[in-house]
Amino acid sequence: MPLQNRYFIALIPPQEVCEQVTAFKKNIAINYNSHKALRVIPHITLKTPFNLEEKEHSLLMQWFHNLSFSINKFELQLNGFGCFNNSKAPVIYVQPEYSAQLLSVQQSIIKQFATAFPNTQIQFHDNDYHPHMTIGYRDLTYPEFEKAWSVYKNKPYKVQFEVQGIYLLQHDAKQWNIIAQHLLQE
Repeated sequence: MPLQNRYFIALIPPQEVCEQVTAFKKNIAINYNSHKALRVIPHITLKTPFNLEEKEHSLLMQWFHNLSFSINKFELQLNGFGCFNNSKAPVIYVQPEYSAQLLSVQQSIIKQFATAFPNTQIQFHDNDYHPHMTIGYRDLTYPEFEKAWSVYKNKPYKVQFEVQGIYLLQHDAKQWNIIAQHLLQE
């Protein structure tokens, strides 16, 4: 079987917002025994993780560099928290407010990806997009989720930032690393 690389595409907020969101992740880790969210930089997924053969890496890099969007830089507001209340895999996240620009960028990436890599399956979550910035998941048990959600569901958090670009990340068998940035126009 050919060697494969694992990637995903995301929006990553400015450092100050990353630090705030990481503080929420640390709180979830310490108080609710869920540490997995600390393994990846705070982000909003635009294209769920996918595998490509190692030989397609340069093609992916070229495709990512040449992405074309109909929108420019835009403001995005994070407002409070949300959850996926699933008994087997609960998730708590920072909630972005609805943004036509964010939806446009995400849909554009999925369409362009499907055209460039027709043999790579588009995941359900790519087409049924629900933007979120995870702070607790995977190792968050349902009883701990219920305790954490009782705190976070009414916890205030509101911040706005300019989305200046999107990022391509690759997994190195230990962690996700940013390998490319695509800046949006002014």
